[in-house]
Amino acid sequence: MLEDTATVVVGRNNSGKTSLTDVFRCFGSGGSSFRLQDFSAAGRTKFAAARKARLAGTAPQDVLAMLPTIAITITMSYDKAAHDIGPMSSFMIDLDANSDIAIAHFIYAPRLSALSSLLDFEADAEAFEPEVEFYRHIKEILGSAYEIEVWALDPTTPSNRRRLNMNHLNALMKWDLVRAQRTLDHSGHGDADVIGSLLGNLYKTAKAPTAAVADQLLAAQLKSSVEGIERGVQEDFDAVLAGLLPAMDVLGFPGPNDTTLRPETVLNVEALLNDHTKVVYASNDGVHLPEGYNGLGTRNLIYMLLQLQSFHKEYRARETRPNTHLIFIEEPEAHLHPQMQEVFIAQLQKAVAKLSEGYPDEPAWKVQFVITTHSPHVANAATFEAVRYFLNADPVVAGARETKVKDFKKGMATIPDPDKDFLHQYMTLTKCDLYFADKAIMVEGTTERILVPKLCDLADLKLPIEHKLARQYVTTMEVGGAYAHLFYPLIDFLELKTLVITDIDSVIGVAAKTKTGKDTTKYKKCLVVDGERTSNSAIRHWFDTTSSPNPPHIKPLDLLAKTDEEKTSGVRRLAYQIPEVKGTDVCARSFEDALVLANPKRFELEEDESMASDAWEMAKDMGKADTALQFAIREKDWVAPRYIREGLAWLAEPPPPPSELPPVQPPDTDSKASEAAS
Repeated sequence: MLEDTATVVVGRNNSGKTSLTDVFRCFGSGGSSFRLQDFSAAGRTKFAAARKARLAGTAPQDVLAMLPTIAITITMSYDKAAHDIGPMSSFMIDLDANSDIAIAHFIYAPRLSALSSLLDFEADAEAFEPEVEFYRHIKEILGSAYEIEVWALDPTTPSNRRRLNMNHLNALMKWDLVRAQRTLDHSGHGDADVIGSLLGNLYKTAKAPTAAVADQLLAAQLKSSVEGIERGVQEDFDAVLAGLLPAMDVLGFPGPNDTTLRPETVLNVEALLNDHTKVVYASNDGVHLPEGYNGLGTRNLIYMLLQLQSFHKEYRARETRPNTHLIFIEEPEAHLHPQMQEVFIAQLQKAVAKLSEGYPDEPAWKVQFVITTHSPHVANAATFEAVRYFLNADPVVAGARETKVKDFKKGMATIPDPDKDFLHQYMTLTKCDLYFADKAIMVEGTTERILVPKLCDLADLKLPIEHKLARQYVTTMEVGGAYAHLFYPLIDFLELKTLVITDIDSVIGVAAKTKTGKDTTKYKKCLVVDGERTSNSAIRHWFDTTSSPNPPHIKPLDLLAKTDEEKTSGVRRLAYQIPEVKGTDVCARSFEDALVLANPKRFELEEDESMASDAWEMAKDMGKADTALQFAIREKDWVAPRYIREGLAWLAEPPPPPSELPPVQPPDTDSKASEAAS
């Protein structure tokens, strides 16, 4: 589902974000941009299977149904009370008066008439790899054998559908793309003026007969101005230019029946704008700076704004306005400073309003943006409801790739609004990059956050090369023991393998009195062996089976008995202090005394029954930040506490496979439209 204004698409590298924009681009080209590589690996094998079936004498219609297709299904809602819903009416084929849904299905599919040219292929008898030769043939013939089919589907009766054509599709919706590769970073003097070249497109749109009157007037004025220049050139320039023509009368030309040659210079407005007009930055002394002399960020911003202007004018110039105008913007953050990235989406809406103001007598621009980004500044500025998370799914077929698209609006609907507000504000303030990381580490305080890179380096020393954390994109979040549990639903939704490092925080109750003299119990820090409960909310919520906002307490010694399985929940694992030596109850209550117990010789700690107490006393004199910096930078040979070592070893391993693989659906041989998009 797309938002009314802007939808933000996030995800790790190669999770399918660019493919989303490319599939619309290919359909927008009428199918001419599709290539064999656009079919999935599993889909490409269907060509060979269909060829085999054809050789076996299978009926042509059945062979046709075996071939791979690429499809988009778009569900649109409309106002039932509206008097005119425009081009969408062609896609309304249901008879349900209560329905406000229309479904458009676009499919890149083979023609029945092209079956022979597509599959009747004989490889060269001497070909070293006949299969490679066959796919090379498919690549060459694909464009002429495939076409785009446009269908209207009945939302109430799936079997009811109607074939339409590309005119219906073009009238229904318009889509445009601002690519991530905007070729703005040239440095030579002969570089193309990327921004200046957009002026030609603006002129071409403005002179269209369906363009707004004001735009047509500007185009006419430009043409008139160029024609005036042209007349002057023909009077003066061409007369001088005639002197460059060679003397031809010596060859008998021109003869009595021949006309005289003369030069005539013709100026083309579009060529002038595209090739000979530049955008410069004005200077008071008349020496104007060329486009390339400004910063890449400014050029990128100007380029995107001019693209929007161009798309907007094309939309206005249409004789019949489409119901939907989709604009895909890839990685708008390129070259922009962080503050500009944060306000980009908000400024985008202001730009739309500003462009619409130029047409006060017409309806506002109906545009929906789809923004793909790798920037936490852009992503976190959007509401959760506007985010769509692309995730590489575990392949069902070896070698195949599949993407899950996770809608935050649906996936996080069960989280209370105050918790969602906290998560969004946290991610915005900290520039959290959970959307783009391979794995995550959540820590309680500054000490652990500073030490995480060093702890990962220590863990990598004993890990196989393919599992080393240095080879993975691991993000670290400092969330505190009181708030870590709020992230559990978000982590589960993202399916992001995450290690939660926290403190056992054992406390014991002591009698006390309130200010009014009433007896009460206060809890103070104590050794784990003496603890009655933990004050750590992250731990209490982890082992809570009641889903209560105030989960029951659990004894620290009971926590030491928890198994690795109990400390693991799906993609999450909890790590808190445990004895350095298995089978004992000598355990730290925080990171600092755990560090002492893990390195007794370095701290000159006597290994006896009072180790835990002595380590705790030493830890009281250890400044958190000082300790973190010392062991992160200066100290070289030291041992990480056992609970962190085990947790990082778990994190380094690949994520677990799904507990149950989804069933593979057989193809529907009765309908090509049943084929899913690759």
